[in-house]
Amino acid sequence: MIKRKITSRLVEFYRNDSKALLLTGARQTGKSFSARHFGRLYFKHFVEPVFL
Repeated sequence: MIKRKITSRLVEFYRNDSKALLLTGARQTGKSFSARHFGRLYFKHFVEPVFL
């Protein structure tokens, strides 16, 4: 698995702030992957919405 810089920033944000976070950026750069990975690692229960 590729280690991404955003993962460390997500961890830092989670530890220091309790506000909502919006990930923006170019297409296909790993935003969704990083958010899923972070959620599975740091939370006991992780729910991901499914859009049909």
